[in-house]
Amino acid sequence: MSTCHKKVCHMTSAHAYNDTRIFLKECRALYEAGFDVSLIVQHDKDEVIDGVQILGLSKPKNRRERMLQTTRQVYKRALECDADIYHFHDPELIPIGLRLKRKGKKVIYDVHEDVPRQILSKQWIPVPVRKTISWTVERIENYAAKRFDYIVTATPFIRDRYLRINKNSIDINNFPLLSELHIPNTGWSSKEKLICYVGGIGRVRGIYEMVQAIGLTQYSMLLAGNFASSAEKDIAVNLKGWSQVVELGHINRTEVKEVLSRSMAGLVVLHPIPNYVDALPVKMFEYMSAGIPVIASNFPLWKEIIEGNNCGICVDPFNINEIANAINWIMDNPEQAKQMGENGRRAVEETYNWEQEGNKLLRIYEGLS
Repeated sequence: MSTCHKKVCHMTSAHAYNDTRIFLKECRALYEAGFDVSLIVQHDKDEVIDGVQILGLSKPKNRRERMLQTTRQVYKRALECDADIYHFHDPELIPIGLRLKRKGKKVIYDVHEDVPRQILSKQWIPVPVRKTISWTVERIENYAAKRFDYIVTATPFIRDRYLRINKNSIDINNFPLLSELHIPNTGWSSKEKLICYVGGIGRVRGIYEMVQAIGLTQYSMLLAGNFASSAEKDIAVNLKGWSQVVELGHINRTEVKEVLSRSMAGLVVLHPIPNYVDALPVKMFEYMSAGIPVIASNFPLWKEIIEGNNCGICVDPFNINEIANAINWIMDNPEQAKQMGENGRRAVEETYNWEQEGNKLLRIYEGLS
């Protein structure tokens, strides 16, 4: 390949070194294609992991320190790296991306979230200033996006926003790796009477509704992930239904696979806030990849995927009776549930998989090399 040994550098000030999208999917795909790949990330040392050179950043004490000191550290390490292509993953690194462009480097901005819309529901930002901050961030992103070589987005919805600004905008969706979570030939009869939720836990992600809904059934829920705040956890543990929740905390990818293999369905009942309605949550596709039905919020985009592939049930995310009824239906109809799981797995194999998305990423890099 003509791109062999081109030096590329991914940069993040906010994500973990083993982030699924950044490290497991993008960096490893590039390394396997023959690129010399570095990742600047919060880590306690420099080391090579799975062929990727990890360039460590000291861990900031708080968000303010991350925004000011960690970002400066990212720039210093980026210059040391002297890569041909830089690919960054956080809006706070936009100024660094622009500085690298001015030095003649190729720069890609990887937009994971629709940040201006996300700001409108950020709990830590005071409500009176959210609209102003959202407007300001959108103007900064638009200004910078015109100047970067490529904009990579996590969903088609975000891509469409950037296409109006930069024709080199493409969606590279966070779809699952085909082999990671799938256990071939697992017998449905060996599954337990369990529902699961894997991901960040909080009010707008539907934790209160999930707990109350499981309380209306005779079944249990495996809950994997970290709570957004201790205050939200305090409310959740006092709800009727919490006694039927098995709290697992943060789990690794092998443990995620085990949770999905034990469960009969996965929940993704996020609230209809602007940042979620047009999102493609990775957990939804991971449930499908593992071959289990999905119980999902009835957003139009999600209904199109879930009902279009007959791989789950869409519900009103605020209606605990609807969620409970969906759980009961899955448990009462194991043959149909098994078929839904198989339908979801087929849809992942045909359409919603990282292998196809990774090829899109490689084409971008080949074009920039």
